[in-house]
Amino acid sequence: MRLYFVALQFLTIIPLPFQVRCEERDLGRSMAVFPLVGLTLGGLLVGVDFILSLLFPWQLTALLLIVLLTLVTGALHLDGLSDVCDGLAARGGRERFLAVMKDSHVGAVGAVGLILGLLLKYQALLLIPPEIRREALLLFPMLARFSQVQITVGSVKARNDGLGSLFVGGVGMLQFTVAALTTVAFAVLLLGVNGLYCCLAGYLFTWGMKAWFHQRLGGVTGDIIGCVSELGEMLALLMLVALYRGPT
Repeated sequence: MRLYFVALQFLTIIPLPFQVRCEERDLGRSMAVFPLVGLTLGGLLVGVDFILSLLFPWQLTALLLIVLLTLVTGALHLDGLSDVCDGLAARGGRERFLAVMKDSHVGAVGAVGLILGLLLKYQALLLIPPEIRREALLLFPMLARFSQVQITVGSVKARNDGLGSLFVGGVGMLQFTVAALTTVAFAVLLLGVNGLYCCLAGYLFTWGMKAWFHQRLGGVTGDIIGCVSELGEMLALLMLVALYRGPT
């Protein structure tokens, strides 16, 4: 339970009414329960959706849910998405890419990446069929948090500083196995075989991203982990739209 609260404190800005002891090695170990934190975020979205749907049309409610998710996570992973987009746009080799990602300023390409990413999530949410809306709201944050575990386990540190390096150095196959079993179990419980398809798509996508960043940068950083998480949310929503709506 302590590791769950460690993960909750890292992944969200939700205040806790008590102090949680956290040692350096606990950061990596807490990744075993990252999917449960994703489910917690999904449960928050479901609860707020229930209230807002009594007041507003779905178009406005969906936008407010995106805003809520951004606020409650402190835009932590959106920052990673922006930094990686700026790094991709920078000319130069590995060191230039890493230097641009470490810069706290948001460049033009990073801003465009943020806007497009948020718009894509919003539009995908709008197209989620009403009969699976609650299941979708639970599923997509969980799958994205599992992608963080997947891209971290077995990776090399592209930099020796930053939070990303602490997670890479402290997580192993035990945490991956627990997180994977949790994710698959809840995905199947929520959406049956379609939940399994979403898990498979996310796994293959994250594996590809992991391989590419290791080839390009020799490893991963915290920004890359956050970026992959944001892309994982988008992919999960797109998969749900494709599975339940299809082309029109």
